Amino acid sequence: MAPARVHKRLALSLLPNPVRALVASVFAIALVVGLAAPAAHAGPTVAEIEAQIKKLWPEAEQLIEDYNKVHEDYKKNKAKQAALAKQLAPLQLEVDLAQVRVGAIAAEVYKNQGVNTFNAIITSGSPDALADQLSFLDHLARQQERQLEGVTTLMAKFDEQKVPLDKVVGDLAIADADLAAKKKDIEAKLNNLQALRRQAYGTTGGTGSYRPWPCPSAYEPTNGYKAAVYACKQAGDPYVWAAAGPNSFDCSGLVLAAWKQVGVYLPHNAYQQKQSIPSVSRANLKLGDLVFFYSPVHHVGIYVGNGKIMHAPSVGDNVRMATIDDAGPANGFGRPQK
Repeated sequence: MAPARVHKRLALSLLPNPVRALVASVFAIALVVGLAAPAAHAGPTVAEIEAQIKKLWPEAEQLIEDYNKVHEDYKKNKAKQAALAKQLAPLQLEVDLAQVRVGAIAAEVYKNQGVNTFNAIITSGSPDALADQLSFLDHLARQQERQLEGVTTLMAKFDEQKVPLDKVVGDLAIADADLAAKKKDIEAKLNNLQALRRQAYGTTGGTGSYRPWPCPSAYEPTNGYKAAVYACKQAGDPYVWAAAGPNSFDCSGLVLAAWKQVGVYLPHNAYQQKQSIPSVSRANLKLGDLVFFYSPVHHVGIYVGNGKIMHAPSVGDNVRMATIDDAGPANGFGRPQK
């Protein structure tokens, strides 16, 4: 027997029985734990992280597209409200002046009604002259009344437009503020996704070329071709939510910017874009057509030929080419028109 073991046994035998039992128990526990201890837990695999991203991203993108829609509607209606207020300003001044004139006449008539009538009688010289003077006074009153009536009628027509517009702007302001408050939630989700992507790919993106196939696939003498060319040139630009260029985009922002190059103006919202253009079938897709994804629609890309699109996929990613089916479940196709 090895000397070291002899010494250990001798040392253990010299201990009191209770202490000897305790030491033996500790050794036994240490042996069991040592044998049962698992290997260090590995981090999530790339496939697991992509699955998390795939689960989290649609919710975040839906919030982004909702914000884009409400904020754009709010800005448009604010502009309408300002234009209407500018249009109403001269009219309002005219109404105010007319009311001052009529008020002054009314006060004067009330104050001097008896005196004016008496003066008319004593200066008339004849019943016919009296009738003429009284008729003239009545004519003045009626003329002022018609002036005010015409202005107030026109003012009422403007109010018919202004009152509901004011309500729409007010409601949108509330919704805009509510969604702006949710920006923190959106940004938190996006930061989580960023962290997951860095964990999976490091800081390089790790996905290879952003435009690995010919883009567009062929030449066509159309506005759609020009929009597709613009989208192809943005390959590698970062995804930034609510951005529409020139150096960063979200999905509907890329589409908006591409078609704006040829004078076609689309909403900054994937669902609204789908509603604003004619539908086409997948079999009849042409360069520049839009491909919509998910239900409800909250993602969009630009068709560039050979079953491929250019799109801004998600936070932490970049504008890139993808096959239609890899980008998500397609939910319709449309063709912007000038």
